[in-house]
Amino acid sequence: MADDYGLLDSGDGRKLERFGRYVLARPCSQAMWRPSLPSSEWSRADASFDREDGNRWHGRSNLPEGWTIETAGIKFNLGGTDFGHLGIFPEQRAQWKWIRERCSGRATRVLNLFAYSGGSTMAAALGGAETCHLDAAKGMVEWARGNARLNALSGAPIRWIVDDAHKFMKREIRRGREYDAIILDPPTFGRGAGGEMYKIERDLKETLALVKRLLSKTPSFVLFSSHTPGLSPVGAENILGQLFPEARLESGEMLLEGSRMPCPSGIYCRAIWN
Repeated sequence: MADDYGLLDSGDGRKLERFGRYVLARPCSQAMWRPSLPSSEWSRADASFDREDGNRWHGRSNLPEGWTIETAGIKFNLGGTDFGHLGIFPEQRAQWKWIRERCSGRATRVLNLFAYSGGSTMAAALGGAETCHLDAAKGMVEWARGNARLNALSGAPIRWIVDDAHKFMKREIRRGREYDAIILDPPTFGRGAGGEMYKIERDLKETLALVKRLLSKTPSFVLFSSHTPGLSPVGAENILGQLFPEARLESGEMLLEGSRMPCPSGIYCRAIWN
């Protein structure tokens, strides 16, 4: 299986990553150790991004407008954004592989909330699931649709929704629609399609309560992940364990991995049935 991503090094609050033929240096607050590679290796990066004086790219002209990579069996269209993102969170690679395997051979209807550029949507669809992709940003939904075309999924049963997550889930509940699996990676802070403000410490309980109401009578899984500082795998298990006491729980850190020491980049927790 092709893998065009690799963590080359990390340390001093930075990470050095390879995305296909391009090497980028970007911030990573968790990397509080010393880099393994000499500074001369870091200086060879095609481009870098920092937030020391606002959000700034250095060497962005060295990057194309967009390029394509493949990782975890999924193809992605990448491009530099004003916030330093590229259209992929590679720490989710293990989750994408798990989603695809979990959906394979099952008649599964999946809802992917806060779905970004669609890595989890692609994984579910490639596993044969009927999938609903929801994000509040129209541009990200279009980006995800492009990724679907790239993965030969244009004809797959995927619904593309631009909406506020809570408003959409409440409408789905009123319609009597149910999902066998729900994936969510809520932001620490974000805004909905109509300017609604989302704060995870305030709104996560309502989000998960709506998730529980949308689950079918024979659920497969709920996959919750987060990049919110201070939220641990144990904390996530406590939250999902109270909501789904009958489910089996799995949790851990999401990691950026490559030839050097792994770099923690968020947490996940899965509630699993049957």
